[in-house]
Amino acid sequence: MKALSIRNLKKTYAGGLTAVKGIDLDVEEGDFFALLGPNGAGKSTTIGIISSLVNATSGEIKIFDADLKKQTQLAKSYIGLVPQEVNFNQFETVFNIVMNQAGYYGMPRKEALIQTEYCLKLMQLWDKKNTVSRRLSGGMKRRVMIARAMVHKPRLLILDEPTAGVDIEIRRSMWETLREVNKQGTTIILTTHYLEEAETLCRNIAIINQGEIVENTNMQHLLARLDEAHYVCDITAGDHVMPEIAGYKISQDNANQITVSVSKSLGLNDLFKGLTDAGIEVLSLKNQSNRLEQLFLDLIHQ
Repeated sequence: MKALSIRNLKKTYAGGLTAVKGIDLDVEEGDFFALLGPNGAGKSTTIGIISSLVNATSGEIKIFDADLKKQTQLAKSYIGLVPQEVNFNQFETVFNIVMNQAGYYGMPRKEALIQTEYCLKLMQLWDKKNTVSRRLSGGMKRRVMIARAMVHKPRLLILDEPTAGVDIEIRRSMWETLREVNKQGTTIILTTHYLEEAETLCRNIAIINQGEIVENTNMQHLLARLDEAHYVCDITAGDHVMPEIAGYKISQDNANQITVSVSKSLGLNDLFKGLTDAGIEVLSLKNQSNRLEQLFLDLIHQ
């Protein structure tokens, strides 16, 4: 079954701006799906329409076969949404924020108590349950929003940049939690500007640009299309003359660093040999940028 099915979705605002231009999109049940795009591409508008916060101009959306227009309440009950901005009462305790959300969905009190405890423990917030939320760090507030979105056991969890502004340690902890949530059967749609995050977590990906889907494929298939790798090499300092090595594009950034572009099929052995023969010792090597980032930039600038 499809967790989400979108057909010919369009959104034109009153001022004449068309933010979404007839997109089609399917997300399979159980998937961990990335929806990426630059600022202003139409991501947030699309998420807003799916979650009923924005009215579509035209098109059809089904969430687990429930038509969003004709079966609005049922379709919405399947969704848990984590928005970009913190939008809970800053003077409520963590426990009450999550517990009240369960009440909004008509969950019996006994079940709501059990589920609230489960979600707060899952997000490592149980020890903060009686803390007034305004006293929490930014990372903890993000985790409260995820716990709140999950308390009614949604079948589809939509995360709109959930780790924005979160430090690396907390971000990676959240990754592990989200993997576990997905493993338990919850379908997840993730939007993020951290492309490493999408590459690490997601199995399928759609890229939206200027209101249109420009790519919709399996993550591994997309990455396999990147036939050139880019590396940054730290080298011994000195007045080096860069050698010409067949198959490699070498540029010197400064006295201690060079950038190398090479076909994935060629490997690095000849590079190291050529540099060594020229009296240049490579001290370290790293990828110049995330692989997905290179493809993302290529696709949105086509």
